[in-house]
Amino acid sequence: MVIIRAISPMPRPSAISGHLKTVPLTGRRERHRVQTRDRLYRAALDLFAQRGFLETTVEDITEAADVGKGTFFNYFPTKEHILAEFGGERVAAVERALEKARKTKGPVTDVIRELAGNAAGQSEKSAALLRAIFAAHASCKPVRDELVKRSQIAKRILTDIFLLAQERGEIRRNIAAADLARLTQIVFMGATISWSLKEPHSSLRKTCEEIWDLICPNLEINDGRSSRANRASTKVRRKS
Repeated sequence: MVIIRAISPMPRPSAISGHLKTVPLTGRRERHRVQTRDRLYRAALDLFAQRGFLETTVEDITEAADVGKGTFFNYFPTKEHILAEFGGERVAAVERALEKARKTKGPVTDVIRELAGNAAGQSEKSAALLRAIFAAHASCKPVRDELVKRSQIAKRILTDIFLLAQERGEIRRNIAAADLARLTQIVFMGATISWSLKEPHSSLRKTCEEIWDLICPNLEINDGRSSRANRASTKVRRKS
């Protein structure tokens, strides 16, 4: 029998993501805490990829991280919180894209392409890990509820990015920005699931970039020739 404890309320995603980068290393004790937490987190993800989420126990994680079993609960109330943090990192990737879109002098659609290609921070993850995470979402209601919550947060942030692109005249306005965000999430989640199931030979990044390059011309205000010229100039900028 698998016993799953409900996930307690989590902090705002940006507060738990990028844990090594955002926590100030003010002393030896704090450095040790950050390193231990990161070791547990990475050990858990490795085991989820190898064995699956439900088949991995807290004891498996602490053994792989070479810490005492009780140490785990100093950092994560349950193993489900590992996936909550993983989801928080995905939301943080969308937050960073919004900040970049606000600051960029170039096309906002380039920022969206980069975000899509990165699959909100998942492009470097293994297919096995992504399969395990999607399986956990499908089979574990607390994890699924957390996914829904974080997807809604990400959708609101993505809506702001599309609104910005519309305000700058890059994307047509006859489709609501919120609908564009919702449909974009659906498309790229589907692409990620499909990629993870097929033991792919190409990268997730390449797959998602190709999908965005098919979608983007249909959203642009410019005619076909202008769109091609814009994409050509974008390629030149990337090479330089």
